[in-house]
Amino acid sequence: MSTQQDSSVFFSVNDIHSYYGESYIVQGVSFQINEGEIIALLGRNGAGKTTTLRSIARAPDPQVQRGEIWLEGKPLHDMKAHEAAQLGVALVQEDRRIIPGLSVHQNLQLAQIAEPVGWPISKIYEHFPRLGERKNQDGSTLSGGEQQMLAVARALARDIKLLLLDEPYEGLAPVIVQEIEKILINIKALGITTILVEQNAVAALKLANRAIILDTGQIVFDGTAQEVLEDEALRNEYLAI
Repeated sequence: MSTQQDSSVFFSVNDIHSYYGESYIVQGVSFQINEGEIIALLGRNGAGKTTTLRSIARAPDPQVQRGEIWLEGKPLHDMKAHEAAQLGVALVQEDRRIIPGLSVHQNLQLAQIAEPVGWPISKIYEHFPRLGERKNQDGSTLSGGEQQMLAVARALARDIKLLLLDEPYEGLAPVIVQEIEKILINIKALGITTILVEQNAVAALKLANRAIILDTGQIVFDGTAQEVLEDEALRNEYLAI
């Protein structure tokens, strides 16, 4: 049974507990996000970062056994993944989920089959000119960096309110990471509220307003990104950088 959330709070996670089978991964996580903020969600491997993102997006796994998740006063915790997506939650997963056999253009069109739609595809090509150059190419044959661009673009093709990015730099060459960074800087300038999970903590912190650090499924730090960049002891203890 949901309690009523203050609609002036843009997004909040209240004491969520998430499990994969018997494995207790997220152990009582709570935080709030203001509209337009970019949050770097950091921690070592296995800290619960991806599980937190998937819990927010209402993915079928993990199982959220306790807690509440609110977006603009609406209870995400009572919704299924497709309902959360219709409300404006977009999860860009580490494996990118590009649909093989469909062109870049068809992947984008598919994202706009159901309302509400976001950016027109013409605008997407303006912001992602490389995708425009490859619009007739099978999306699954793109390079890793181009697939990441397509995954982010596909999210923007929807009318999103909360963008969840899971390891957008994973496996990419440094020169491609720089291109993805430019795209994320544009997203920041557009005021799209974003939670960014990234092992490249320094890159994430330079982009983010705030940082939340998880350790064994619990929050051990919630403050400004600059604080983490300036606190070597904190980084050494929880991020190994």
